[in-house]
Amino acid sequence: MAKRAAKGESPAVPLDPGLPRRVVIENVMPQVDEGRFPVKRTVGEDVIVEADIFADGHDALAAVVLWRRAGKTAWHEAPMEALGNDRWRAAFTTADFAGYEFTVEGWVDLGATWRGALDKKIAAGQDVSSERLEERTLPKDGGRSRGTRWPRILRVVVERQRARFGAWYEMFPRSAGSDPSRGATFREAEARLPYVAAMGFDVLYLPPIHPIGRSFRKGRNNALTPAAGDPGSPWAIGSDEGGHTAVEPGLGTLKDFAHFVKAAAAQGLEIALDIAFQASPDHPYVKTHPSWFRHRPDGTIKYAENPPKKYQDIYPFDFESEDWSALWRELKGVIEFWIARGVNIFRVDNPHTKPFAFWEWALGEIRAAHPDAIFLSEAFTRPKVMRYLAKVGFSQSYSYFTWRNTKTELEAYFTELTQTGVAEYMRPNLFTNTPDILHEYLQTGGRPAFQARLVLAATLGASYGIYSGFELCENTPVRPGSEEYLDSEKYEIKIRDYERADSLAELVARINAIRREHPSLQFDRGLAFHETDNPQLICYRKRAPDGSDPILVVVNLDPFNMQHGHIHLPLAEWKFPPDTDIEAHDLLSDETYFWRGESNYVRLDPQVRVAHVIAVRHG
Repeated sequence: MAKRAAKGESPAVPLDPGLPRRVVIENVMPQVDEGRFPVKRTVGEDVIVEADIFADGHDALAAVVLWRRAGKTAWHEAPMEALGNDRWRAAFTTADFAGYEFTVEGWVDLGATWRGALDKKIAAGQDVSSERLEERTLPKDGGRSRGTRWPRILRVVVERQRARFGAWYEMFPRSAGSDPSRGATFREAEARLPYVAAMGFDVLYLPPIHPIGRSFRKGRNNALTPAAGDPGSPWAIGSDEGGHTAVEPGLGTLKDFAHFVKAAAAQGLEIALDIAFQASPDHPYVKTHPSWFRHRPDGTIKYAENPPKKYQDIYPFDFESEDWSALWRELKGVIEFWIARGVNIFRVDNPHTKPFAFWEWALGEIRAAHPDAIFLSEAFTRPKVMRYLAKVGFSQSYSYFTWRNTKTELEAYFTELTQTGVAEYMRPNLFTNTPDILHEYLQTGGRPAFQARLVLAATLGASYGIYSGFELCENTPVRPGSEEYLDSEKYEIKIRDYERADSLAELVARINAIRREHPSLQFDRGLAFHETDNPQLICYRKRAPDGSDPILVVVNLDPFNMQHGHIHLPLAEWKFPPDTDIEAHDLLSDETYFWRGESNYVRLDPQVRVAHVIAVRHG
């Protein structure tokens, strides 16, 4: 265990700049791009710092991690311990939202060097009178004033725990009523809040709630010509009734929204709001600030395209227009507007189509004033782009989880996310589906596929989410080969029977209860995969940061057939005897199995159960 700094510890000893340095410090971790960006933690998490520290000769060394809250001048310190092969480690704890800074210092410890030589001579029965005299000449600081301080100061951004752990549920409030001929209001949608809370969710995410444009409004199933009464896509933001700081009249008023936020809080739910920086042709910005949009050679504003898809109902902003500064300030102000109305979590739509510099500036400014704010990046794009968005300030990121379905794919991807440098800055939020992503695995696998993906999302990651209708196993695509839903809720009001007997709501509630009860499932770190002798069985373990609360998960990835085989428990790695007795309590079924040794048999029939989520106890 890494050594930690004590509260109120003395500030660091100053170095004498006129003295030569013998100690070398290299490979300080954690860091992101040589300190260009901060590493991420949540309140109460440790920052475990490691470095290579060595010097010429065989003298004893000492080292500390120096840390302080951002904006402070005095350092606190934690003594580092030697791990072997010149690697050293220590830790400090992030106690609040304040940003932190840290670096490393090492020196030749003359006192320890003298004591080591003295002890060896005494043990050999040699005369030590000279060494006793030498003791009087030792510097009082043990040689620390000649130490080396690593020249770079690294940063830590600290967010609240919801940035690390939470279960999200996406709901269109207009579909929360009982009349398919009209959208529900916020007051009517409040009736759905107890249902969402009963399933154990922490965050209720709403698609855009703003007025929807009428020009080029899309009809059902993305039809170019809407029928009378078609509500349009909420992402086509803006009409005569207002823009990004207004509420769609069919939902109610700003006062109604404030009441909805309070009603959700009473159920233990935080509201996450969609931020989509784009406009319908009817948005007030189009008339008042036409320079904020790209134009064609004929002078008309250019609508959004992602060939072969065309989004005639959306105008993208031009972040490089001549009036870019005013646009940037206005859009930052949109987020601040909703923060002032009780929203502290935002799911940002397609951030990868806006400049990185905008997000780094806007999110940095907002977080400085509102450290409670959390931002989820919805960017299904190239890996380096997704990672850079995480670096510039997004708290969480959508991931490729939806498209990782085989054992090999899942193990490789989550090893990358949790056991490489990516884990220092990118927190994945594992959505099982979205309103426009219905993977083939769910289309063909039926109810067992939904169960398997639910368990995987909720246990592989500390943050995950489902879109309303997932618990009802909605899986019909608009056409073969498409990932779009038939009768997508993006374009119509969708009334559902949430009381259906085949609903997964009970399983969702159980999974979320397990997550809340077990700290090991509240962190992305602590994940390790275990061998199985069947490629359709995936097995992995989660542990809390202190190594406690081991949870073992086994999932049948084949939604059609019973799969069985042996899972391998690395007892030697866990420092257990090879014949250790294991008590395996399945938290899903409340059954207990008794295993012995490293290899144990598992059988999962998808028509009965698709997974074990096991609390491990050993004798």
